[in-house]
Amino acid sequence: MINCLVVDDEPIAREGMMEYVRQVDYLNAVAQCKSAVEAAGMLRKSNIDLIFMDIQMPKLSGIEFVKALADPPLIIFTTAYSEYALEGFELDVVDYLLKPISFARFLKAAEKAQSYLHARDKDVSISTDFFFIKCNGKIEKIIMADVIYIEAMANYVIIHTRHKKYITYLTFTGIAGQLPAQLFVRIHKSYLVAISAIQTIDGNEVITGSIRLPLSKNYRNEVMSRIEPKLFKR
Repeated sequence: MINCLVVDDEPIAREGMMEYVRQVDYLNAVAQCKSAVEAAGMLRKSNIDLIFMDIQMPKLSGIEFVKALADPPLIIFTTAYSEYALEGFELDVVDYLLKPISFARFLKAAEKAQSYLHARDKDVSISTDFFFIKCNGKIEKIIMADVIYIEAMANYVIIHTRHKKYITYLTFTGIAGQLPAQLFVRIHKSYLVAISAIQTIDGNEVITGSIRLPLSKNYRNEVMSRIEPKLFKR
């Protein structure tokens, strides 16, 4: 599933794009924003893979917004003005959609984004005991039993092991979908934890060693269903 954000200062255009997103089964419409400033706040709170970004907006344009991001998600520009196309593609965006946007043209852009993310996530090769990732220009072998938790960070994931941490250019959804479900559990939109590393569940936190991670209410039932069968009961 590709988590999407729609950003446009025009309500009708914004809602039209949201409706397109809802019609594609591999796209998940996380939110819609009426400004780039609002979008920046959403990126801090949510794991976003793809933004449908209008260019001409008050205060901060879509192009200015993308240039300001250190690690932007995938971008598909949407605009009524063709003169921004060159500058947009210089930012390495996935596609550039001219309004009015047909569903067929929207779908073609979405499929390009899906293909890009799929190719990127193939860079991780996983077996039951270990997996390989690309990290700092090298191929690193990660022993499954050494992994404590995995953290989402913009377009990257951070793999925290007992010995060190690795930052790799993958989507969180991609690596989460490939790790053995019996060994890991998602506790938050941005955290996946090895079940064997969980030491304490304290309210809305999962504790592993000296690290306290947030336990989201959206994932609490799943976590408890994985933990409770292992409890000793009277």
